[in-house]
This record gives sequence, C-alpha cells and structure tokens, in this order.
Amino acid sequence: MMNNMKTIIAAALVSIFSLTAYSQNIDTRKKIEVQGTAEAEVTPDILYIGMSLKEYFKDSANKKKVEIEELERQLQTAVLAAGIPQENFTINNISSYTTWWEKKKSPEFLARKQYRIKVTDLSKFNQIMSAVDPKGIEYSNIESYDYSKIETLKRDLKIKALQAAKDKATYLLTSIGSSVGSPLDIQEINNEYYPQPIYRANTMMKAEAMDAAAPMPDIDFKKIKLTYQMRAVFEIK
Repeated sequence: MMNNMKTIIAAALVSIFSLTAYSQNIDTRKKIEVQGTAEAEVTPDILYIGMSLKEYFKDSANKKKVEIEELERQLQTAVLAAGIPQENFTINNISSYTTWWEKKKSPEFLARKQYRIKVTDLSKFNQIMSAVDPKGIEYSNIESYDYSKIETLKRDLKIKALQAAKDKATYLLTSIGSSVGSPLDIQEINNEYYPQPIYRANTMMKAEAMDAAAPMPDIDFKKIKLTYQMRAVFEIK
C-alpha cells in the first residue's frame, strides 16, 4: 500500500514539473503580423534574337540560287557593323547538305541556318534586319529577354517590402497607443512576373514602303514587372 502511494506521489510530481516546463515554453509576448509589398517595372535591356536564314531561287526556273554562305555573310557583317561582340553571335542549328553526292542529286534543296544574337540595344535589331536580304530571312523572333540589373532590383524591392511591413505595423500600433518592438519572424513571399515580349509596330506605315531600303518599324515591349511581399511579425511594446 505504501509503495502504491509513493508511485502516485511521484507521478503527480512529474506531472507538475511537466506542466511547469510547458508553461515556461509558451510565448506570452504580444505580437502583430503584417505584410509589406514593393513592385517595379523595367524595360528589358538584353534581348536574345533568333533568326533563320534560308536559300532561295532568284528565277522562276529554279536555276539561280542565293547561297546560304552569302546570306550568312550579310548577317555577320550586319552584326559586326552594329557593334555586337562576336561571342554574342552564335549558330543554333543547321539544315544543309550532308554529302556532296546529295547536293548534286537534289539541286532544289534549300539550306537553312538558325542563329542566336544577343543585343543590349533595342535599335540594333532594326539595324541588323535592314542589312540582310529580306527574301533570305525565313523568320526572326525574340527567344528570351532579361534586365541587366535584375538582381540589384530584386534586392532593393525586398528591402522596400520589409520596410513597408514595418511602416504598416508602426501606424497600426500607434493608432491604439502602442509601439513596434523587435522583429520576431520574417518571411519572404515573391511572385515575379515576366510577361512575354509584345511587338507593336507603327501601323501607319504603308505596305508598299516595307521593302529592304525602308526603315524597320519601331518595336515596343511590355515591361518586366517584379512584385515582392515580405511577411513580418513584430513584438508589441
């Protein structure tokens, strides 16, 4: 009987100690949780242009061909004249003759070459396009784009978003006679948005004016929009 009583007392003491330790772990500080937002829009200043050149016949009898080497020479000359470094001009793909025998067997075959050009000045795109035989350009498109100071912009927006969160906590607590204490928790929430490039040509240009000698229409792009949110928990004083 005495042993059972000792066991019950010991269990009760353990329970008391456990409850005491648990109560000490409970955070009783008064807190406020807020979110801050910061956003910015910038115009892309790095463009990756894809271009495909294709041989074509100058006559209806398909005898006089403009060779891919000539078209490539025009493109390379235009790229260098635009001040673009050689390393920013690369070949993406080639669709050409595999052997001399196939070239002789299929004289109607038209070779193609795809290129990738990195430009940091949007006007260079017009300059390059106007210097290449338009009949030899199969297509051109913007493959991707970027902003050269994107990482600095991201950092600044995160800082502004956190400052906005603190400002919000400050004016909310001030309205009830309290003040902001130390930060207890900070979490980053971002939802970056990169829109696809959109070309808006000058619609006032007449179709007959769109030849090799005419200037290319102006190109406009949707801006890169970055939005950052920071969640912060502050102690209430």
